[in-house]
Amino acid sequence: MTGKSEFTEFVRVLKEKNDIIEVIGSYVKLERRGYQYWACCPFHHEKTPSFAINGADKFYHCFGCGRSGDVITFIKEYENVDFMQAVQLLAARAGLEVPAYDDRAAEEAAAKKKKRDRLSALMKTAARFYLNNLYSGRAAEHLDYIAKRGLTSPVLRKFGIGASLDYAGLPAHLLANGFTPEECVESGACTRTEEGRLIDAEGGRLIIPIIDQLDDVIAFGGRVMKPTDRAKYKNTRETVLFNKSKTLFNINLVKKEKRLGNLSNLIMVEGYMDTISLYQAGFHNVVASMGTSLTKEQARLAKRYTDNVLISYDGDFAGQHANLRGLDILKDEGIKVRVVPMPEGLDPDDVVRQMGPEGYRDCLEKAMPLIDFRLLSVRRKYDLSDPYARRDFVKESLEVLKEVESAAEREELLARLSASSGISQTALLRDLEQTPSKPQQPSEPVRPSAKRETVTGGMRAARFVLAACLLSKPYAAACDLASVEFADEEHRAIAAYILRGRAEGGVRPAGLFDLMDPDGELSEVLNLDYGDNLEGPVAEKYFQDSLASLEISSLLSKKAEAAARFDSAGSDEERTEILRQIDEYNKKINRMKKTIGGKA
Repeated sequence: MTGKSEFTEFVRVLKEKNDIIEVIGSYVKLERRGYQYWACCPFHHEKTPSFAINGADKFYHCFGCGRSGDVITFIKEYENVDFMQAVQLLAARAGLEVPAYDDRAAEEAAAKKKKRDRLSALMKTAARFYLNNLYSGRAAEHLDYIAKRGLTSPVLRKFGIGASLDYAGLPAHLLANGFTPEECVESGACTRTEEGRLIDAEGGRLIIPIIDQLDDVIAFGGRVMKPTDRAKYKNTRETVLFNKSKTLFNINLVKKEKRLGNLSNLIMVEGYMDTISLYQAGFHNVVASMGTSLTKEQARLAKRYTDNVLISYDGDFAGQHANLRGLDILKDEGIKVRVVPMPEGLDPDDVVRQMGPEGYRDCLEKAMPLIDFRLLSVRRKYDLSDPYARRDFVKESLEVLKEVESAAEREELLARLSASSGISQTALLRDLEQTPSKPQQPSEPVRPSAKRETVTGGMRAARFVLAACLLSKPYAAACDLASVEFADEEHRAIAAYILRGRAEGGVRPAGLFDLMDPDGELSEVLNLDYGDNLEGPVAEKYFQDSLASLEISSLLSKKAEAAARFDSAGSDEERTEILRQIDEYNKKINRMKKTIGGKA
């Protein structure tokens, strides 16, 4: 086993072997401008490139969403993996072997990876077993069902669909391939009977592999072949590999569409068969939430691929109205949500099979903003010929409209409500103003990447000074950072890193990503390296003014501390000395103000 310092050296070599330009260029299309490469950010949807990659200093930064990092950070973010998984992926790319090392946390991470690798291999073996079953000549029942659904052979193989023929075949196959009974159960592929017998957890069902964005089989969905009191669909239970709330079915194929530049939005459906049917009909941008209420993790996963999501659940309006409340999760993540109105009682699979791809495309063209669909759902609940029902309709519609922030949008929607209810806009507006807002749910703690509500002049000055020193601008070379007092803890950490780098012969901005949260103040500092912000005589003057501003801030703090000590001074001599200090601080402050045009 190697030591921690050796592993640190391995990570350095790993970054050298994996050129950040080449790695990121294998995921997104790059355009060279001067010494930097630019791309549309892979972490948020945009039309104008704001994602910059600095090949010399080996880091990237998006001026749109603020994401920053080195090549390991990129793989972690893009592939949604942890640090050690990202290291493994890059090591495989460079043909390197990741050394073991004796740090306890690292050993635990290595043990977890070994377990994940074993379970992942088991699930892949199980998927192949199921696939072979389907074409073994013994799966007539499964093939009859597939034929009734109209699924073609190419799409079956695209999704890896297979068959479980009984309860004993899979565990016997897995044990014969060297997996232990404990691994069979831990993977979720098998379970034990009350008597302790090992059986297929999806026994007798049509098998649909659930594959993550790394193309690993993490779970299975199984559908029964005949009417039964058992659930029609059954998922693998949650395991080390599978967390249902963090998974979107078909995200692996959607990822390929994004790489090809074919993804402008996502269609989100509820189930596997809806997904597979739409994919076969030519809608390759489809994912499924697998019948659960949407989670924040699923919303964030979707947002990595697009900012536009079309919700295409079934045509049961009562059920949809209940589900729509969960769609605010998408909106809260900054995703533009539109809802696809489906014919009453039909799901997307029904529409494609009965009306063909064009019929479903017509539904997509009628997609409407979430707020509009909410109002439509309310309208469908009430008989407006009944005066009591009409009043309930108006009351519930106003509760929906209370959430609209835009005055123009609210006015437009009030006009529609007036037309459908027969009540004047004036009366509706008066009632709307009296409608109580729904109590807000407690918000999540603010992430470090959140922008600070207010940025003081001192913060701006500190960021500019640090950016110029971090990126080794010529006019910052003589700056003695050791003498600059930074109020912010992260600023002090960045300054200390720059000082160490200067002492060791050079400052590497990318090294900071190993030490600090790239979504915190480091992101704000790097935001300044844009266009001509740090170039030319104007930038040089602003740098000197920023240093003066920081000095003034430090002197003002010292002056305030001295003034606070004055009243508690124990003698006239001590008070006289404090007054002398305050006078000295005032003189220095006035001198510094003159150097920046009289502005502190």
